[in-house]
Amino acid sequence: MKVHLYERIWMIAAAAVIAIFLGTIAVGTLAQGSQPPSHVETIDPKAVWTDPRFANRGVEELPDGAVRVTGIAMMFAFQPGEIRVPAGKKVTFRLTSADVVHGFQIVGTNANAMVVPGYVTQFSTVFDRPGEYLIVCNEYCGLGHHMMMGRLVVEAGQ
Repeated sequence: MKVHLYERIWMIAAAAVIAIFLGTIAVGTLAQGSQPPSHVETIDPKAVWTDPRFANRGVEELPDGAVRVTGIAMMFAFQPGEIRVPAGKKVTFRLTSADVVHGFQIVGTNANAMVVPGYVTQFSTVFDRPGEYLIVCNEYCGLGHHMMMGRLVVEAGQ
C-alpha cells in the first residue's frame, strides 16, 4: 500500500507528539514522585491532638525573624480561630486535619491549600499589607461547612 509523503509526515509528527507526551508523564511520575509536595510529612489523624508537632497551636517567631503558624482544621472550625502575624515577614503555615479534607484559603491573598487527614500541609507566604483577612474552608466538609471560618490579622511592623 502506498502512503502519500504528506500523510507519512503527519503520521510521524503525531507519533512524535504522543511520544513526547508520554515521556513527560513518565518523567513527572518517576523522577519527581507521584505525590504533591505537600504530602511529604505524614501524621496519624487520630493522634493529631496529642502529637508534639501540633501541641503548641498558634504563632511562633523563629530565630531568623520568620514566623511559623501551626494549626488544625476540624469540623467546622480552625484551631486557632484567630492568627496574628507581622507584615512583611515570611510566614510558614503548618496545617493538618483531624477528621476530613478541608480547604485553607486566606481571602484576598495567594494563600490557598488543601488540608488532608494523615498529612501535614506546609506552605510559606509574605503578607505585605496590614489588615484583617478572612480564612475560609473551600473544600466541602459537611453540613456546617458554610460556618467554617477564621481570621488572620496582619499587623504593621514596629
